[in-house]
Amino acid sequence: MSDIETSTVSEEGYACTSQVGDFDLQIDATDETGPNPNAALVATYASCYLPAFRVGGSQRGEEDLGKIQIDASADLDDDDDLAAVAFDVHVEADLDDETASDIAERAEGICHVHSALREGLHADVSVYPGAF
Repeated sequence: MSDIETSTVSEEGYACTSQVGDFDLQIDATDETGPNPNAALVATYASCYLPAFRVGGSQRGEEDLGKIQIDASADLDDDDDLAAVAFDVHVEADLDDETASDIAERAEGICHVHSALREGLHADVSVYPGAF
């Protein structure tokens, strides 16, 4: 048996509903009933990187990072494939540049989505401590 199993169904058109555990996830290539697959991947990447950033902070002795917000952006190539991803990581804690950089690097090693993507598509990460 696999570690992860999902089921994706489309009755017609380009919208799909994926059953992921007990959750339904709407993805629509036309952005009408849900995000398109590229947008969903960027959001999933950010949703994986954020808790990895917290773990990286804990490993560095920064237990209370407070509120964290990732503003993610992505560029598409001429074939509408993801060409670049960038994260602006806003952190409530007032970290010095060295600590913020170290935590960001640790998060890259912890984030499973980061590990799964081709190297050329890893997010370009900028961290903004004391943001809130």
